[in-house]
Amino acid sequence: MDTRRLSEPKRPPSAEAATLGEPSYVWRSGQERRLQLIRRYVRLEGAWILDVGCGIGTYVQRFAELTAHPYGIDVSLERLRQARAKGLTRVLAAAGERLPFSDRSFDVVVFNEVIEHVADDRQAIADALRVLRPGGHVVIYAPNRLFPFETHGVYWRGRYVFGNIPAVNYLPNQMRNRLVPHARAYTAGGITKLWLGFPCRPIVHTYVYPGFDNVAARNPAAGRYLRAALYRAERTPMRRFGLSHFVVLQKREEA
Repeated sequence: MDTRRLSEPKRPPSAEAATLGEPSYVWRSGQERRLQLIRRYVRLEGAWILDVGCGIGTYVQRFAELTAHPYGIDVSLERLRQARAKGLTRVLAAAGERLPFSDRSFDVVVFNEVIEHVADDRQAIADALRVLRPGGHVVIYAPNRLFPFETHGVYWRGRYVFGNIPAVNYLPNQMRNRLVPHARAYTAGGITKLWLGFPCRPIVHTYVYPGFDNVAARNPAAGRYLRAALYRAERTPMRRFGLSHFVVLQKREEA
């Protein structure tokens, strides 16, 4: 969930920042852009939607504008308390690998910068497919190993350092995992392994760059320039260096 650090006002890291990342605290251009990208491939109107790792419910709130059936789960009781304080009642405490729902309950399951934090990422995808109806979709935003910054912070000499750290993802696995034991980053091949052998097919697998909302707030001209340049890069081979993978999987009808 740490991609929001690039698009929100600076704040001290939460107590759970290292293990769970930071939730979406506000809804701005970068978040809306991600939502609209989902809507290119998945119908959300009237759908039963589950947001896995919903945090304080920012996406659940936005989904509620499109459907009467938005749900969220999170492992953080404090974040769920904040979500409920905003009037969200369909948010539950649960892990992504053990969803507390019956088979074929949902049309869409969303992992927005969450899959890198779960204990077992393949099991989380398997359980998402279990609760999906045939023809339903799993939506994944997940950290890209080729992005020049590690957005989850690092552990250095026993201390957690919060922030965007350059070049960490280009280190060999053993070194990167020592610095970032708390969050995965995926290569193209690595993220594909999440659904190999499962009853689904990829509808799209591409990459997105940050929203640069903070930059735009401080310097509108610089924000417009960065967005224009890097959003254009998403249509070129340079997309491979984007902040996040964007994947949509569709559950097979015969599943």
